[in-house]
Amino acid sequence: MRHKVVRSIRRPDADTIRLLGDLGVATVHEAQGRTGLLRPYMRPIYPTAKVSGPAITVLCHPGDNLMIHAAIEVCKPGDVLVVAPLSDSTDGMFGELLGVSCRAHGVIGLIIDAGVRDTTDLTAMQFPVWAKAVSAQGTVKASAGSVNVPIVCAGALVDPGDVIVGDADGVVVVPRQTAAEIAKLGDQRRTKEQKSRERLGKGELGVDFYGLRAKLKELGVEYVDELPEVAADDDASDDDAADDDASDKGRSVAGG
Repeated sequence: MRHKVVRSIRRPDADTIRLLGDLGVATVHEAQGRTGLLRPYMRPIYPTAKVSGPAITVLCHPGDNLMIHAAIEVCKPGDVLVVAPLSDSTDGMFGELLGVSCRAHGVIGLIIDAGVRDTTDLTAMQFPVWAKAVSAQGTVKASAGSVNVPIVCAGALVDPGDVIVGDADGVVVVPRQTAAEIAKLGDQRRTKEQKSRERLGKGELGVDFYGLRAKLKELGVEYVDELPEVAADDDASDDDAADDDASDKGRSVAGG
């Protein structure tokens, strides 16, 4: 395999990136046909973490952060590092010192399908990170990898320049080529959801304005006023009958 660091990538326009970030992960995911989500184990290191920016992709060996250092050199302000090891890893491949370096070069966040450490310091810096694990396990700087090549991170294909959106709900990737259209669709969805929010807030039932009563009927769901009660005497009679049967069987076995 030939390893490479690609210096230049194409990025979506800033307004598109900003709108996708404002919309948030759930709305963007819905707007692009419920695609693009990274695996749900990718969690932010602090609950208010948010990010939206073009992806700088990093393909590296597990337990080795050499290529993360190499990637920072080609980042531009507003970029998001997206790191995928070649095989499963939970080692703490990114910590406070790398966070300081990223911040100095304008990197606004990290998505890593591996471990992160120094989370207290990174939280104090308000440097947003989504990771597979938190682990103090140290790493080396020894193996070649690549920067700005297509990768699969936490189950999702990420190309350099794709828009990464992260918040408390997780992480979603939006292909660069469709980012503007997805942002438009997401904005329309947000407007529609606001109308639904107002109706729900006034007490209207979702089964009515979503038209779900017909679906319930089609599925055979019945509405009843209450469940019939089983009389306690009937329960006792059934228990007595069962005891009598058991006694009769016992006598039959003994007499046989």
